[in-house]
Amino acid sequence: MTVRVRVGLAACLWALLVLCVPFASRGADVYEIDAILPQTGSGAFLGKTQSAALGVLQDVINKKGGIGGRPVKFVVLDDQSNPQTAVQLTNGILAKKPSVMFGSVLVALCNAEAPLAKDGPVIYCFSPGIHPPAGSFMFTAGPSTTDTLAASVRYLRGRGWTKIALITSTDATGQDADQNFATIFALPENKGEQIVAHEHFNTTDLGVEAQMAHIKASGAQAIIMWSTGTPLGTLLRGAVEAALNLPVLASPGNITYAQMKQYVNILPKEIYFPGSAAYALEQLPDGAEKRAVRTYLDAFSAAGIRPDQGHLFTWDPVLMLVDALNKLGTDAPPARIKDYINGYRGTGVFGQYDFHAVPQRGIGLNSVIVVRWDPAKDTWVGVSRSGGAPLR
Repeated sequence: MTVRVRVGLAACLWALLVLCVPFASRGADVYEIDAILPQTGSGAFLGKTQSAALGVLQDVINKKGGIGGRPVKFVVLDDQSNPQTAVQLTNGILAKKPSVMFGSVLVALCNAEAPLAKDGPVIYCFSPGIHPPAGSFMFTAGPSTTDTLAASVRYLRGRGWTKIALITSTDATGQDADQNFATIFALPENKGEQIVAHEHFNTTDLGVEAQMAHIKASGAQAIIMWSTGTPLGTLLRGAVEAALNLPVLASPGNITYAQMKQYVNILPKEIYFPGSAAYALEQLPDGAEKRAVRTYLDAFSAAGIRPDQGHLFTWDPVLMLVDALNKLGTDAPPARIKDYINGYRGTGVFGQYDFHAVPQRGIGLNSVIVVRWDPAKDTWVGVSRSGGAPLR
């Protein structure tokens, strides 16, 4: 072969490579999805676990081919646990005209974001405490506070605790709880239950001495402490200082190993949470939900992570939206993705989803299992059936 021929062949091969590279790289373009989550501030304990969950999901999804053959990358933006910051970040994301986004995790933050997405994109909030209007572009993870509180009161009633004290925060989380408590305690099935004290506190308060004194004098048999994150520590410390040795039921946002470790010296002997079957795998019959929970647990185990509530609330929403994008295409408009989720009937770690029956959420009361923190096992254990009735 002459030098001229060899040079000509080399030039042709180079030209082919140059032509092929754009197509190859185009197929490997990363598909980014934004997630607004608190990495600092009072909600960081949840936001950081959800960031970790997105990392695990990113690996799981990419090992299965990503989205439309493209690797996915979740881009986490810190809202600093501040509604104003969440709004600013959401506006920045909307300027890029995405089809989907995730976050945030606290009630006030998701409520601040919701009006900005009246025409899309699809926003999946990780807080169960919000109640998006049916047909809107915002969806929310986990059973509603209405259902978690209903299951909680059912559990307390089943244990024979009829004199209940409540202490709720004055923020959006506490206001939502107050409305639901009024409805739930008025139900005929709870006519034997009595609220003997209902106290309030600010999430920035350093102490709750007066509130705990009122609860102690009320003759309560159990206390519902409904606040998420750092404020729960204030309540637990206040109960210890007041020598209130009563069973405590706290909101599900506090089902985190970090908090149980942080509050180890102030935890009551009995502390319960409205949780899910993800903490009570042995209670599940063989079937789709048990397989979904095993897959979830195995994925985090492979990553060296013990999953808790922040991880749990992230799992199903991400997989649902990724499923929608894979089936509809990454250029699908928000309205088509919204319609897809509304028609979704798959099974996840919270059970069978039906968005027709439960708009914007897909799951209800039967997804709630009350769990108790077991210090000896260093984890939570199921103490109720689905819906809150105590195990016998």
